[in-house]
Amino acid sequence: MELLGARRGERARLAAGTFAFRFAGPALRTGISFPPRATKLLETSSVVLLAALVATTALSEGHGFAGFARPVGVLVGGVLAWRKAPFLLVVLAAAGTAAVLRLLGVP
Repeated sequence: MELLGARRGERARLAAGTFAFRFAGPALRTGISFPPRATKLLETSSVVLLAALVATTALSEGHGFAGFARPVGVLVGGVLAWRKAPFLLVVLAAAGTAAVLRLLGVP
């Protein structure tokens, strides 16, 4: 039986490759040292990449604008997370805000 079009050998190779990548991080971390500037750049770039992902997901749907309800929901969730609210409250408030705005007719 095939799983998503992959045969057993392909799945095993994919699992082995995934394990190798996950193992390589901690194994190589102690043997490789980066200059402080490179370390700071890597930390900053990960934050920028995550922010770009959040912005893209919040603002677009397909090839167009997602409407105003979703970005407002993300904004509410972001403010609550910044204020260190419990995670469940952050998620429920963000989803609830977007849902209420859509019920009111805001796209």
